[in-house]
Amino acid sequence: MKNYQIIMESVSNAHLQEKEMPELKPDQVLIRNHYTVVSAGTERAWSMDMPNAHSSFPYMPGYCGAGEVVKTGDAVTKVKVGDRVVVNWAGHQLYSVKDENLVRIPETVGMLDASFAHIASFSFNGVRKLHLEIGESAMVAGQGILGVFALQVAALSGAVPMIVSDFSPERRALAKKLGADYALNPADKDYFDQIREITEGEGVRAVVEVTGSAAALQQALEYIAWEGRISLLGCTRVSDVPIDFYKYIHRRGIQLFGAHTFSRGKQESSPYHWTEQDDYRAFLKLLANGKMKASPIISEILSPEKAHDVYRMLAENKNPPLGIVFDWTKIG
Repeated sequence: MKNYQIIMESVSNAHLQEKEMPELKPDQVLIRNHYTVVSAGTERAWSMDMPNAHSSFPYMPGYCGAGEVVKTGDAVTKVKVGDRVVVNWAGHQLYSVKDENLVRIPETVGMLDASFAHIASFSFNGVRKLHLEIGESAMVAGQGILGVFALQVAALSGAVPMIVSDFSPERRALAKKLGADYALNPADKDYFDQIREITEGEGVRAVVEVTGSAAALQQALEYIAWEGRISLLGCTRVSDVPIDFYKYIHRRGIQLFGAHTFSRGKQESSPYHWTEQDDYRAFLKLLANGKMKASPIISEILSPEKAHDVYRMLAENKNPPLGIVFDWTKIG
């Protein structure tokens, strides 16, 4: 039995490679992945060796998926062979070895939808950091994969009006279908006027900035309400726009929250600061109840053998398809 991994050999140069099966310790399980999801923004930054991204080549990209337990170590008691589980931080590969502290996927949730749980948990974290209250206005700036999930979480949290922004008309249309009251184009000349009208002159109370663009953060600081909150969910890797911190943040009492998933608690959840695993469970329950959706996000389901084409496309396209999924069910 062989393992197969996508390996990034150099800048935007990826290939599917045959590897030896990983060793299994007594407290570990072997998972056969069914699907792994491409986190387009992060994996583009990694593959292009951008600042504040991946450190060296070669490496295995990817960190989000779902699969089935096919073997357990002698000391494992929490899961069994046949369990369907969320897979995190394991890369794009056919087989993953993880410890037994896994989140099982409910029978009523499909494996494909569940494969988005890890990425969706980032969006949960970004919205939770805002301490959003029912009836507050909210904006999600950017409707990539994280933004689409953040929109759904913020809407479920009671944001009114629920606003999003994105340059893409297709993404704006999808946002309206998934719960946005308003979907704006930040390139419009009257963009700020539109926001002031929607919020009755106050500005937006809570913003999830998902683009990772310093220019988009500057925009958010211009339309945020007095004493508003901004959650930095997107990774602003390049600080290429100067920000007047006194004018836009200090004087107006604005709160900025770093919302990288590594900033959250690892063992126990607390109000507004849930662990990744608890957010997986929340996401899966909302999928099962039809209160969140993953399938509209899926743009392409591809064989891992197409890895080189996928990462070349990411390098050439700053606005790639929303949800690219590798299907491992026919590999090996």
